[in-house]
Amino acid sequence: MNENIIQAIATELKVQLSQVENTLSLLAEGNTVPFIARYRKEATKGLDEEQIFYIQKQYEYQQKLAERKENVLKLIEEQGKLTEEIKQSVIECTKLSQVEDIYRPYAQKKKTRATTAIKNGLQPLADWMLALPTEGSLEAEAEKYLSETVTSVADAIQGAKDIIAEVVSDNAKQRWAFKDTIMQAGVLQTKLKKDAVDENKVYEMYYDRSEKFSQLADHRIMAIDRAEKEKVITVSFVFDDEQLKKNALKTLLNGQTTIVEETLNEAVIDGCDRLLFPSIEREIRSELSERAQNKSIEIFSMNLEKLLLQAPLKGRIVLGFDPGFFNGCKLAVIDETGKMLTVSKIFPFSKKGEDIETSKKKLLALIQKYHVQIIAIGNGTASRESEKLVAELIHEQKLDVSYAIVSEAGASVWSAQEAARKEFPDIEVEERSAVSIGRRLLDPLAELIKIDPQSIGVGQYQHDLPQKALAERLDEVVLKSVNRTGADLNTASLELLTHISGLNSGTAQEIVNYRNENGRFTNRKQLLKVKKLGPKAFTQCAGFLRITDGDEPLDQTSIHPESYEAARKLMQACGITKLGEADISFPKEKTAELGIDEYTLKDIEEAIRQPLRDYREQFDGALLKSDVLNISDLHVGDQLSGTVRNVVDFGAFVDFG
Repeated sequence: MNENIIQAIATELKVQLSQVENTLSLLAEGNTVPFIARYRKEATKGLDEEQIFYIQKQYEYQQKLAERKENVLKLIEEQGKLTEEIKQSVIECTKLSQVEDIYRPYAQKKKTRATTAIKNGLQPLADWMLALPTEGSLEAEAEKYLSETVTSVADAIQGAKDIIAEVVSDNAKQRWAFKDTIMQAGVLQTKLKKDAVDENKVYEMYYDRSEKFSQLADHRIMAIDRAEKEKVITVSFVFDDEQLKKNALKTLLNGQTTIVEETLNEAVIDGCDRLLFPSIEREIRSELSERAQNKSIEIFSMNLEKLLLQAPLKGRIVLGFDPGFFNGCKLAVIDETGKMLTVSKIFPFSKKGEDIETSKKKLLALIQKYHVQIIAIGNGTASRESEKLVAELIHEQKLDVSYAIVSEAGASVWSAQEAARKEFPDIEVEERSAVSIGRRLLDPLAELIKIDPQSIGVGQYQHDLPQKALAERLDEVVLKSVNRTGADLNTASLELLTHISGLNSGTAQEIVNYRNENGRFTNRKQLLKVKKLGPKAFTQCAGFLRITDGDEPLDQTSIHPESYEAARKLMQACGITKLGEADISFPKEKTAELGIDEYTLKDIEEAIRQPLRDYREQFDGALLKSDVLNISDLHVGDQLSGTVRNVVDFGAFVDFG
């Protein structure tokens, strides 16, 4: 391990060096992030998943940075141009882009005006000019370099100027200084393009807008990028370019006078206008876009986590209601476990269908027959009309039933997948969507995990983001959410098992196969009988998989099998005979007697107190309603409860009904 990198990460995270070292060692041994966060707290001193993910990614980046620094120094040294100053500048770089800026003058270039001039033998003339001569004649000096390819003094001077222009552009420290100046004082200007098509005036605020770079909000950067891509606007930079050119010339002159000052100034102007400024503008646009994209990815991941960790509505019979106009509303009743009991359709809003009263009668019959307690209404097409129908029915029949508006994003995607067809081969795709909507209310995590996170659509400018980076970040959120919650080994779906620590799609399928062939698991040890699931995978996954009503009471808790002996000693020392007893307190100073650390002791005590605790219970669940809220019902000063549908960079979308 690289001690310098470890120290840098520890400083950035404001944690101890040993925490980073131990985390990296545990990762190198093949331990998963959820396992380390839950069961190796003593080694990490309680680092959470986000911190561990950060350490993992940052170390990988810093390794790449260190390797690139080493390669660049070697490449410059091979050219015989490595100085102590260059070496120190490379060592001090904190970003890959900075290393590349320093290497720029020494990199193998494609054909440019400067490389052509160098090939034509004009490098010595450029060097003579850069040496700031105080006597002689530029024309006389240039005449020395005439050849078959350089046929005039003017051509020779122009070639030398081309070389100097590239020198100006390739000056790393100057690039950084100019970039900082532009970012601090510059303005991004947008203008409507001629013949632009923006029928709905989506980008109207960018038709003629100027805003300082330092004040550009991330969501506006994303909007500008999209508008430019759709050829609605042009984007330009406004900054004091004349002052920067003066600064560049001042750097070349270094306080001296020279007979070639005017020519150097011409080279500086050309180098800035043709090479340096366009390059810096591209870099700034790229960095702004990357910053905005990263922010959008974080917003998406935060929203996804909130959605996955909604408190479940356990023990309820739910009717999933997938609204629609022409094709009718699809209904599905599911029991407390998520098992589908029946499906049906009503056509209250279709001209070719039944009237609303007939639809209400059919809906009422389902509610009464299956003792439905909650109705989950999808928030898509005809959602408001469906909500009004349900609310009226509840009021008219005085039903002890509530309803909730549920996001149906991705439900149609899941209903067409092979897993959905396999589970429900005899019902239509639309009816499967109704099942999914109902299950999302009953157990959001278990249902949403079946869908590609990107199909859930809780973010901003999702389709403009780098899809690989988005997918990787969302996978981290799913992994974190699933393992914080855990899963019932006997009822968890293939999709849920796939995201459990230590498992993959193959081992998850083998667990399902084992259940199908041998019946339910009665203890965690039986996992070792599953094909392709060895001791290493068992260690990683066992604590996250629960078994209720099994042979071993501790299997229903989050206590890892490696700590069972300590848990039993603890219960015996505290006089506890069964799980769920609140009165448990073991002196911390005697922790060593149990062979565990204080972190593990605390987790074991909590698991014994609340063996069946669901991590999601601390969060809000769906907002249950029984009546529709109209604008006319609102008064100044009213306090409302609503459902946050989406959080974006500039605010939140809240559904009040």
